[in-house]
Amino acid sequence: MKNPMDRQLEKQLSDRAVAIGREGNVAAFDELLVLLKSSSANARRLAASALGKLAWMGVDQAAAVAALGPVARSDPHAQTRQYAIRALKAYGAAAKDCLPDFRDMAVNPYEKYYIRRDAAAAVAFIEEALRVAAAAAQYRCQRCNSVLTADEFARSQQAFQRPHCDRCFDEVFLARRNFETQVELNKTIEARDGTVVQSAGERTIADWLTARGIAYRYDAKFRIIGEFQIRPDFYLPELDVYIEYWGLDAPQYKMSMYKKQMLYQQEGKRLISVYPADLPRLDALLRTKLQLFGIIANAAKRSCLYYWRCRAQRRRQKVHDRSSDCRRLLLYSLNFSRRQDNYCCLTTFTA
Repeated sequence: MKNPMDRQLEKQLSDRAVAIGREGNVAAFDELLVLLKSSSANARRLAASALGKLAWMGVDQAAAVAALGPVARSDPHAQTRQYAIRALKAYGAAAKDCLPDFRDMAVNPYEKYYIRRDAAAAVAFIEEALRVAAAAAQYRCQRCNSVLTADEFARSQQAFQRPHCDRCFDEVFLARRNFETQVELNKTIEARDGTVVQSAGERTIADWLTARGIAYRYDAKFRIIGEFQIRPDFYLPELDVYIEYWGLDAPQYKMSMYKKQMLYQQEGKRLISVYPADLPRLDALLRTKLQLFGIIANAAKRSCLYYWRCRAQRRRQKVHDRSSDCRRLLLYSLNFSRRQDNYCCLTTFTA
């Protein structure tokens, strides 16, 4: 601010921020958020300081952290950034999203030394607050609602990504193992490339992919969402496309189908759903879907490519076999020559 009137206004704004902080005036929280966007660096600095003082007085911590974060990262005034870092430190675990930025600031040689110091202190304080919050948290079993011990929670999270007590853990483990066994027992139909699938519809899809040289994984486990693990019928790794064959009509199966489709949609995955009624026109369906995803399913080109890949692989195998035969023949010749030399030496010595 250049003229006396601007300096006077700056003083008024700064004094107001100081007064709010000293009084602990929670009702003026929104006013501090406005002051934090002031054109005066001093007013922003003091507003950040006041927000830090109100951290434990019942203010909206999420709103405060959201307002202080950009100031701590990119305010042009170094001391304003320092005060914003200190204020965020006061919010403890609520400021956990700022940890990556603070870690970078703490080791950035181009930052002011006091910013590096306060950023490192904020990292240590927030991490400790998170540890204390995690230790004090009370987790309950998802099935029976009983309180979990720390060991029960850690074990169930590692195995299932869901909280279970020991009794429910064993039941869920057995149920999942039985499900895995049943799935493997249901795989009785062999596709053209030797993959064993569960239904004739899946065999049709597998044969279509094989005929066009499209690599796929059948019934593989993927974790597309942090807490959910899925087993798509087909995953095309070269195209990053999932294919699901919905072959049953049971109510429980349909509920699982809708939930699975929702997970794909939430994560933005490219899914092709195939139903029994689609099998007669499977070629047109898969071609159309792949084209919608920006993938040209040129059957002739892919078949030709697949043919030449297989041919090249067979030729490499033949070359390898011939090389092995040559090596064996060479070793045999060397051994035969050595035996001949030994025989000649022995004959000469005997004579």
